[in-house]
Amino acid sequence: MLYSLRSRLMVAFSILLIFPFVALVYILTSESAKLIKTSLEVSASQTIEQYASHVTTLMKQLEDVGNQVLGSSTTQTWLADLRNIESQDREELLSKRRVQNFLSSYAVNNSNGISISLFTAAKGGLWRQDRTYEQQPWFVDYKEQDVKWTGSHLEEDQPDESMRSRSVNAYLLPLVELQTLTGVGIIKVNYPTSVLRDPIDRIHFGETGRVFLLDADGRSVLGQQLTGEAAILKEGESKLAKVLQTTRVRKPEGESGVFAVRNQGKPYLVFYRKLPDQNWTIMGVVPERELYAKLNRIKETMLLVSGILLVIVLVVAFGLSKSVTNPLTRMARSMKLVKRGEFDEAIKQMPDTQRGHSEIGYVTGAFGQMTNRLKYLIETEYETNLRRKNAEYKALLLQINPHFYNNTLEIISGLAAMKRNDLVMDATEALGQMMRYSLDLSADQVWVSEELAYIRDYLFILKLRYDDRLQVRIEEAPGTRELKMPKFILQPLVENAVKYSLENGEQALVELGAEARDDWLYLTIADNGIGMNGELAADLQRGLSGADTTAILYSKGDSIGLRNVLARCRVQYGDAFEVRIASSPDSGTTITMRLPASRS
Repeated sequence: MLYSLRSRLMVAFSILLIFPFVALVYILTSESAKLIKTSLEVSASQTIEQYASHVTTLMKQLEDVGNQVLGSSTTQTWLADLRNIESQDREELLSKRRVQNFLSSYAVNNSNGISISLFTAAKGGLWRQDRTYEQQPWFVDYKEQDVKWTGSHLEEDQPDESMRSRSVNAYLLPLVELQTLTGVGIIKVNYPTSVLRDPIDRIHFGETGRVFLLDADGRSVLGQQLTGEAAILKEGESKLAKVLQTTRVRKPEGESGVFAVRNQGKPYLVFYRKLPDQNWTIMGVVPERELYAKLNRIKETMLLVSGILLVIVLVVAFGLSKSVTNPLTRMARSMKLVKRGEFDEAIKQMPDTQRGHSEIGYVTGAFGQMTNRLKYLIETEYETNLRRKNAEYKALLLQINPHFYNNTLEIISGLAAMKRNDLVMDATEALGQMMRYSLDLSADQVWVSEELAYIRDYLFILKLRYDDRLQVRIEEAPGTRELKMPKFILQPLVENAVKYSLENGEQALVELGAEARDDWLYLTIADNGIGMNGELAADLQRGLSGADTTAILYSKGDSIGLRNVLARCRVQYGDAFEVRIASSPDSGTTITMRLPASRS
């Protein structure tokens, strides 16, 4: 079909119309993609820059507040009272109260919810009067690594109970007595985490893109969950370190930009903005597909238009080629069906010869007439052969050796002359039973008991003829009477067993057995006859496994013998039928046939 006339026409139309359009779409898409990408990246960077400005402003305010508290006369008086050993407890308490009131009023008047805590090595926290703060992670980081800007945490040392249950971040600076320039503790300027987290949570890139504020160790400063983006952020930080190393000479402060990373096979864009004073990084992560969703929609529109145009071209090409190629295509299908012998279907597939080109009409008409004629001849020949073969098959079933009839009648005549009326009646009844069984052609399958009854009648007559020279034993195992088997397959084998056993000696010993085992019916005929050589047994096996076993059924001459029996079983049961022939010259023959155990 690839090199058919229809295919070539459709390919030509596609090349002439689709390729130019695809080239145009590719050029427009590429140029528009560059512009849209640049616009989206600039917009995202500006958003992060605005947030960085908000963070920087707040951090400056915190530094100013810390310096104001440190330089306040109220704070310095309290520190002087703590240092003065001669000051009384009452003076120290009043000084402490003034500091608390000062800090409380500052927290109330501040719009950002800033609160201030003071910690001294001697007295502990200003509000709780204990030194549990020394075990807090923020204090440990400050003492060991000089980290002045803490991450999100809960602060118990607060002027108000309501402030203790909210997450805060803080700015830390030394608490110094200015008169002696002696460090006595820490000033902790707390601000609610929500002041920075709410604005950053409102920033969205695409559908799932998020922005994070990270410290130098890659931890979230604002307590944001990094579960989904942890691997991406880690890879982004590693790549960011390389980017900053190469750009630090050109941009020593406030580094910002965008780069791409891949995680689990998916591309992501990472926008970053460094805050060098706090050693923080604002990092936004967004799947590239989501950020460029507009661009993808443009591409999809272009592809949709291209697809629609392609469909239109294909429809037009198909319509133009149909009128020319359809009659030839249908005729080719009809030829394939004729080749397989499906004449009725081939005639249905034949194109209408009343339409189309005159040459095609003549060819298809002639081919149709030829097909009908060929169908008629084949059906006639088939029916004739079928009737002939069916008649031959029935004749084989009805066939009984004429010598057996002649010998049986002579036996009956001799018994009548001897006045053995009882044996005459028995022999006549046995012969009648055999004739009645042979003439019943209503079914090819009979019960095992019926076939064995026929064999008993046959052997009874043979016994009258050969007397003590014939010894027969029939074993019918339980469970075989309700099974079925092909008709007339035992009598030819028994006849051969008696014939060749008498040729081999003075006495014929024949054993016949029927046994049901494992859903199989086993039939065994054994004799003490002349046997057969290995070449003849192998020839029988080859004839059984050959493809043309029906030729044995319909052959002339002595086909009712062993070959005929084996071929009939093979035709009826296929590969399920098995036969084993154990024989050697002058040692008798044992034939075992295995048939499927059938009850219907």
